[in-house]
Amino acid sequence: MLLGDQAQADVLRTNTDSPQYCGELVTRISLLPRPLPEPVSTLAREGQNLCDQGQVRLGVAKLRRALRAAQNP
Repeated sequence: MLLGDQAQADVLRTNTDSPQYCGELVTRISLLPRPLPEPVSTLAREGQNLCDQGQVRLGVAKLRRALRAAQNP
C-alpha cells in the first residue's frame, strides 16, 4: 500500500529535539580544528550542558549556533 504525500512527509520528518541529535552535534563540534575560537567554545559548552540537563531544545539551539559561528569566523 502506498502512503499519501502527507503520510510520507510525516514518516520522513526528523526530530531534531532529541538527545541523539545533541550527541550528533557535539560529535561534529569535537571534529573541528582546535583551539576553538570564541564564541564557538562557549556556545558548545553551554549547549552540551543544557542537553545533559534535559533542556534539549535550548541545547540544540546553542550547539547549532556554535557550528554556524565556526563556519563563519
